[in-house]
Amino acid sequence: MAMSTLHLQQIAIAIGGRHLVRDLSAEIAPGDCLSVMGPSGCGKSSLLAFVSGTLGPAFAARGRVALGDRVLDAEPPERRRLGILFQDDLLFPHLSIGGNLAFALPAAIKGREARRQRIDAALRDAGLEGFSGRDPATLSGGQRARVALLRTLLAEPRALLLDEPFAKLDMALREEFRRLVFAHARTRGLPTILVTHDEADAHAAGGAVLRLDPGARR
Repeated sequence: MAMSTLHLQQIAIAIGGRHLVRDLSAEIAPGDCLSVMGPSGCGKSSLLAFVSGTLGPAFAARGRVALGDRVLDAEPPERRRLGILFQDDLLFPHLSIGGNLAFALPAAIKGREARRQRIDAALRDAGLEGFSGRDPATLSGGQRARVALLRTLLAEPRALLLDEPFAKLDMALREEFRRLVFAHARTRGLPTILVTHDEADAHAAGGAVLRLDPGARR
């Protein structure tokens, strides 16, 4: 399946009369990553929420988001086909690892055996073979991060949004997980937006860097 460029056009976001983002435009080609940096409260996560369709009603926002020729603005979040990774892995504690991954599988993959094979293959590729029946509570931080990534990718997103997903990992795990995430994004041709405070994250992403400064946008 050919992937499309993610277009952000003339995006503006404000809250309580304070401008967070003003007239932001960018294009992220398949496999490329745009890193968005800036101090806390400058609108980085709000930008991701606008793109994903989850921005709260307290915000005033305008602009256009499109994947190729497909405009996403009027579509609900669940139809935008955008994968999202956060700081917290957000695994369901009442489900096994396999159950967490099965939750993300598209409905088009039918039959218990076909779904099990897709899950087992994903775990094997991530170095987690045999983990399907494990309780999430028994996994290390790095293992949980990989499962969260697998769950996102199994949903077959058309673009990837990363909201500081490396922030809670120690340095060694952070470097390993960065490589894994960006390798998958490039291989799958996913246009990616990364929100981060860490210059090393942006360097590892290898794409353009956009710096938000609310002090300069009031």
